[in-house]
Amino acid sequence: MILEHALLTVREGEQDRFEAAFGRARRLIAASPGFRGLRLSRCLERGTGYLLLVEWDSLEAHTEGFRGSPAYQDWKAELHSFYEPFPVVEHFTTVLTAAPGESA
Repeated sequence: MILEHALLTVREGEQDRFEAAFGRARRLIAASPGFRGLRLSRCLERGTGYLLLVEWDSLEAHTEGFRGSPAYQDWKAELHSFYEPFPVVEHFTTVLTAAPGESA
């Protein structure tokens, strides 16, 4: 499993419009082969900040599959105009995990 990480900064005053657009756009990514799930969170300290975490089966499912698809063009048209600056997207693989009550 690969975790995509993007810190998004949305233009001031556009947060409600962005969240509504993201609500519409999530169906585009959810239909992509290799997509496992996503979480969009809003920053408490900085109201224009969001954290997007997306789980993929593989790096290629995102970089070649989704980004190479017509659905990605629709995703871009729906969301990319909100970002300032444009976000850096990085991919991670799990090294360690912990759960409540777990001992070392």
